[in-house]
Amino acid sequence: MARPTLPYPPRISLGRFPTPVEPLARLRLRPGAGTVWIKRDDLSGTALSGNKIRKLEFLLADALERRCDVVLTCGGIQSNHARATAVAARRLGLDSLLLLRGEAPPIPDGNVLLDRLAGAEIVFISPEEYADRRALLAREAKRLEAEGRRPYVIPEGGSNALGAWGYVAMLEELWEQGVADPIRRLFFATGSAGTLAGLHLGKRLLDLPLRIEGVAVCDNEAYFRDRVLEICTDFVDRFGAGTIPDREEIHVIEGYRGPGYAKTYPRLLDLVRRVAGEEGLFLDPVYTGKAFLAMADRLADGTIPPEEEVGFLHTGGIFSLFAYREELYPPATPPSAGEATEPS
Repeated sequence: MARPTLPYPPRISLGRFPTPVEPLARLRLRPGAGTVWIKRDDLSGTALSGNKIRKLEFLLADALERRCDVVLTCGGIQSNHARATAVAARRLGLDSLLLLRGEAPPIPDGNVLLDRLAGAEIVFISPEEYADRRALLAREAKRLEAEGRRPYVIPEGGSNALGAWGYVAMLEELWEQGVADPIRRLFFATGSAGTLAGLHLGKRLLDLPLRIEGVAVCDNEAYFRDRVLEICTDFVDRFGAGTIPDREEIHVIEGYRGPGYAKTYPRLLDLVRRVAGEEGLFLDPVYTGKAFLAMADRLADGTIPPEEEVGFLHTGGIFSLFAYREELYPPATPPSAGEATEPS
């Protein structure tokens, strides 16, 4: 089948593409011969790693074309997107301002440390304030304009019609690598719906027989369906390309969020340790660990036929692991007063 020519908008090179596709070599998740393929978007760079880079290639090209000099975005306190935006902006000579949900840590760790090192201005906001993040970003942009700056606002996760092109491009890349055809399901974490929307658009543009399995790390299926349809509708209207998926076609797996966004639980931590220990593959407890656990459960319980080939989109997140080190490996409890200790 001939590859269609897609009408990509302007793009700037930030990532190390194509990222490799590798089979799980040692980890046994199910009986049967079907391969589990890992699309390694965690290897899209170093500080500039993860799925957000694909979106930023289009978004920051637009920022440069508009002659902007400062980029604004938002996310959770360990946001991979915020870190990637800060690093990419600095690489391109742009400043960045990040609205992060949570309290300022006494010592910067994980992605917050990298945000600081990249020179980002960080404003920590409460969960209640974060619910109004679009208005807060608009307010900060107006403040910067009043100071003579030229701001460019990127939504949470880079999730809009322009950013969605990043995962249209990923599916085309997967096709060129010869793996898109045998894979029948693609699992990945979804938090802001941009990757989910881009994959649905790419699936239709490339006419791929692929079931897209987004695993919710926040919100629920109804929210993600609404958001995907919003992004896809804007994409089709703006670029005159692709078609809008049916609502029922948008599959989102719930039940793996745990106590909340960025909150861990024992099964999740056990899986993160097991996959690293057996496969040398690092998942994070916020996104990829929860998505991998959903896939592993469906492989183990026979939901997926044993001969079916499955894909897992590894969207990055290694730096946030450092912020969870005490949950992954709790410090040893010191002996209480009077308790015997080993002789020196």
